[in-house]
Amino acid sequence: MIQTPLRSRLRTRLSHLAFLLLRPMTLGARALVVDTENRVFLVRHSYVPGWHLPGGGVEAGEPMLSALARELAEEGNIEMAGEPALHGIFFNRASSRRDHVAVYVVREFHQEAPPKPNWEIVETGFFAYDALPPDTARATRQRLAEYFERAPLSQEW
Repeated sequence: MIQTPLRSRLRTRLSHLAFLLLRPMTLGARALVVDTENRVFLVRHSYVPGWHLPGGGVEAGEPMLSALARELAEEGNIEMAGEPALHGIFFNRASSRRDHVAVYVVREFHQEAPPKPNWEIVETGFFAYDALPPDTARATRQRLAEYFERAPLSQEW
C-alpha cells in the first residue's frame, strides 16, 4: 500500500508516541551493508517515505548486535558472517528527545536471495554510492557520505 505523505507522517508520529509511552528511552541499530562491489543495501518501508539503511529498535534486554542481526534477517534476508564495525552513535532529535541510533558497517554477510516485499518492507536493493535513489533519506545520505567520502562524523541523525 502506498502511503500519502500526511498519512505516513501521522503513522510515524503515532508509532513514536507509542514508543514514548512504552519506552522512555529508545535505541535503534542500523547497518551499512556494503557488498564486494561497494554497493550499499537500502530498504523502502511502507510507513515512511524514502530509502533507508536497514535496521530498527533494540528491545529491552536485547543486546545491540542481536537486534542488528534480527533486523537484517527480517528486512534484508541478510545473515552477518563476521563482526560488524561500529560506525557511530547518533542522536535522532527529529524522532524524539530520547532516541539514539547506532550504525554498524557490515561487509561480511550472506544473502541467499533478496527478500520478498511484505507489509513493512516494500522494496530493497543494493545501490552504488553515486547512483542512490533520488528519495534516499537525508540521514542515510549523511551516513553514506561519512563512510564513502570520509566526511566528518556528525552526532546528529
